[in-house]
Amino acid sequence: MCAACSALRITGRAPRGKGNQMANKTLYVGNMPYSTTESELRSLFEPYGPIEEVRIIGDKGFAFVEIPEENMQAAIDATNGTDLGGRTLTVNEARPKTDRGGGGGRGGYGGGGGRRW
Repeated sequence: MCAACSALRITGRAPRGKGNQMANKTLYVGNMPYSTTESELRSLFEPYGPIEEVRIIGDKGFAFVEIPEENMQAAIDATNGTDLGGRTLTVNEARPKTDRGGGGGRGGYGGGGGRRW
């Protein structure tokens, strides 16, 4: 068995070398029931190409699904506004993560230090 076939058999996905790399896009899937499983999302999006990754964000009711770029618009058109578990899904292209600034700060107060007598 060739190495690529072996990788596909073991992991369920083709190895990502220079020669066979497909461009993928990430979809945002929102307003999901909190009970939604990865297999339910895979079933919903598999008709639009091989799914590289599904990331369900805790119990927040949304997920990210990575699919081939050439199938992205068809997947959005077919799934946005559909019902899943009694909720209407919102599906669109995920926006890049924005930098939300540094951590915490103390509103300009430097704090620290002991007293000066």
